[in-house]
Amino acid sequence: MMAAAVPAASLMERLPAVRGRLTPNAPIGPLTWFRVGGPAEVLFRPADAADLADFLAATPMDVAVTVIGVGSNLLVRDGGIPGVTIRLGRGFAEIVTEGETLRAGAGALDLNVALTAAGAGIAGLEFLSGVPGTIGGGLRMNAGAYGSEIKDMLVEAEAVDRRGKTHRAPVAAMGLSYRHSGAPDDWIFTGALLHGRRDEPAAIATRMGQIKAAREAAQPIRARTGGSTFANPPGDQAWRLIDAAGCRGLRRGGAAVSEKHTNFLINTGEATAADIEGLGEEVRRRVHAQFGVVLDWEIRRIGRHPAEVAGA
Repeated sequence: MMAAAVPAASLMERLPAVRGRLTPNAPIGPLTWFRVGGPAEVLFRPADAADLADFLAATPMDVAVTVIGVGSNLLVRDGGIPGVTIRLGRGFAEIVTEGETLRAGAGALDLNVALTAAGAGIAGLEFLSGVPGTIGGGLRMNAGAYGSEIKDMLVEAEAVDRRGKTHRAPVAAMGLSYRHSGAPDDWIFTGALLHGRRDEPAAIATRMGQIKAAREAAQPIRARTGGSTFANPPGDQAWRLIDAAGCRGLRRGGAAVSEKHTNFLINTGEATAADIEGLGEEVRRRVHAQFGVVLDWEIRRIGRHPAEVAGA
């Protein structure tokens, strides 16, 4: 969804009026779980889906548009994000249940969706309690955990495209597969209708408790991390290959491969985005050299390297 960058001095003047909030030179790194990265040239927090659609329709097509969620599976490069960065907030966080279905805004936290479903006696969405992030991000990457994925529970998704046109797509039209969505790149998801099955809230809560315990035992959830770093290659597990390649505890600058779970990269306190991305690329190099397997990034990397900014 990236286009040619627009000079910072003129960008705000080219953007339409909004009901939400436009912030120039907005810090983005602190909003991510890694706590690294440069600022957004302009950050837009739309009031609601209509505000988002009107903004996109009136924004010149040469302005780069990037969408972020809560930053759980995101690495923002140190040079920052050119153009407009859109972050969906409270206006997209509503969760409503009806029978065995649940409608959630794209800004709703996965955990909150799981908790709401549990309280309403809707089973099948427990896995979302183990997926850091929001429903919008989950739709874009077909997020999953503990044997379930978004595609298993999705009825339809709602989105707005770069020209401000709204779309409603049934799950069959989404092209969902392992950590992938076939939806157009310029779609910004605004909500989803999910289905489950009836069960006792207490039984659902017990299963969610088991997921929580499993996560705490196996993952460095209290560290500054971006979650699972690489997608599992067919027939294998990324963590096993990384460990076998001798990368457990490997460091670069302030970044490290987790000792607890090798498919997690950690900001030990002083890392830059370049440290983290560079470490990830070194892990990929070592795994490929030893096993001939190319690990695909699951963490989304956006923005510019500092060298690109200096040369602009």
